[in-house]
Amino acid sequence: MDATNPLVTRASELRPTRIRSSRRVSDRLLRVFCLVATVLGAVVLGSILLMLIVEGVRGFSLTLFTEATPGPGSEGGGIANAILGSLVLTGIGILVATPVGLMAGTYLAEYGRGSKLAEVIRFLNDILLSAPSILIGLFVYTLMVRPMGTYSGWAGGVALAIIATPVIVRTTEDMMRLVPGTLREAGAALGAPPSKVIRSVTWRAASAGIVTGIILALARIAGETAPLLFTALNNNSWFGANLMGGVANLPVMIYQFALSPYPNWQALAWAGALLITMTILALSIVARFVIKPQRAR
Repeated sequence: MDATNPLVTRASELRPTRIRSSRRVSDRLLRVFCLVATVLGAVVLGSILLMLIVEGVRGFSLTLFTEATPGPGSEGGGIANAILGSLVLTGIGILVATPVGLMAGTYLAEYGRGSKLAEVIRFLNDILLSAPSILIGLFVYTLMVRPMGTYSGWAGGVALAIIATPVIVRTTEDMMRLVPGTLREAGAALGAPPSKVIRSVTWRAASAGIVTGIILALARIAGETAPLLFTALNNNSWFGANLMGGVANLPVMIYQFALSPYPNWQALAWAGALLITMTILALSIVARFVIKPQRAR
């Protein structure tokens, strides 16, 4: 075909124009789809949050933080025992998970680089990260609750620790890997052993990221319900010093009270849900402020 033909020349000029036009249409369609999806997600989440705020504020009162949860059919009451129980269980979980997660993450980042043992640990850690929390509750139930013959706060704390540990391990490893190798080399050049370099240089440089991981793990376990159903269960009274028997906690209290036919229990469930949501939001905000200095370096 003759390239000097006017028709051929005209077709070759129109082809890039059509391609550009189709690309513009595709770009606009994708932009509209993303905008619609974003608005839809924001509307749904906003509706849930608005309903939670409206219903939760109705149940807020001074007695909410001073009285224990009421019995069936009783009027009044609060969730003070559930708040205290949640603090204790979460505290046990994070106190157990933090040293284990910190040491495991340090091993993966510093001592186990490239080793097959480290690969196995990372693989198992990834499984724990994605494992359903109810399975962890069943595991701890079989390991502790059945042999002990009773529910306990210790079993609940162990279940929460198992959930929090992989989060801390992953965050610790990632943050320590971001520390420049020149800092380690400088410490080694001064004659410091690897343990001293890790404590004085690597941990200090990655401290903001490690603390952020601990806070995120704390937020992760603060609202867990399924593992506590099999371990700590619940109680309408204050728990003992040995944490044996059912221990009151907010997640299980919300689950049980929300399904009850008593209006005052339902109001307490909404108030407890709002309290947990505000706590997790506050922890997430703190984590963002903590990690900012790390990103600025």
